[in-house]
Amino acid sequence: MKVATACSRLIDEYSSRPTLRSGSLITTVFGDAIAPRGGKVWLGSLIEVMADFGIGERLVRTSVFRLAHDGWLQSEQVGRRSYYSLTDEGRERFDQATHRIYGAPARDWDGQWCLLLLSGLDTATKDVVRKECGWLGFGLMSANVLAHPAPDLEDLDITVQRLGVEDDLIVLNGQTVRNESGMQRLAHASWNLTGLDERYGAFVKMFRPLMRSLQSNPQVDDKTAFLARTLLIQEYRKILLRDPMLPDELLPANWHGATAYQLCRNLYRALYMPADQYLTETVETADGPLPPPAAGFLARFGGLDSPHIRKVGNG
Repeated sequence: MKVATACSRLIDEYSSRPTLRSGSLITTVFGDAIAPRGGKVWLGSLIEVMADFGIGERLVRTSVFRLAHDGWLQSEQVGRRSYYSLTDEGRERFDQATHRIYGAPARDWDGQWCLLLLSGLDTATKDVVRKECGWLGFGLMSANVLAHPAPDLEDLDITVQRLGVEDDLIVLNGQTVRNESGMQRLAHASWNLTGLDERYGAFVKMFRPLMRSLQSNPQVDDKTAFLARTLLIQEYRKILLRDPMLPDELLPANWHGATAYQLCRNLYRALYMPADQYLTETVETADGPLPPPAAGFLARFGGLDSPHIRKVGNG
């Protein structure tokens, strides 16, 4: 199968879904492509790049308006043109998500648990903390206890400060000393690991044909690379941001998450350069073309120093 054909099938499948979440895809474009390259885009450019996903101008404008209303984006008018960029809160949230999406899974574990005690919070605040810390991978062990075996403490500190609960939320360390199998059962009860595993398996099935096409012929045109890279991260992040990133000791056997990560990493390494070329030629800011990606961009997926599929393995 040709690369263009494999990509077209992905786009057709995405566009045919009963509920087309344009705001979610625009969020992916901002996080994956716009944020590391200055973070600002002309609305007309955004309309142009979204058209190939089957998302029309009216829907783009509506979705961008909603993202601005929800505090993710802010607008700036220059003449008759509107330019959109991330708000400070939006950038903070994108930075946290970027760290999780493009970082390597941390599977080493020393048996320690991080526990959050919610008993000092009022009911409404507890609900907010459960939701926000749930995005960091914390599971609900009881009504007043959240837990994670290996959280990113920097992200936790940022979230706690943003929510203004640093004086009321108690953070503890603990360790399993008996009944390790019981902790495994508790982990399965606290996180929907079976559902996540099935979604990772579906992701692998969806993108493996594209990988095989690139292995046969690594040449891909710039626009196709951008479309494929965007859909790749769109589908991966929807699963990954719900994944608590538990250590291997707590995961089901034959966990599909490891295969999904390798596949996503290898495809991204193969697609990022032509995709970025498309962005350079297509997307405008108030000052002209997008600036080059920030230095941290090249650290994604353990390093983007190998642009050719032959150098990044089979996935």
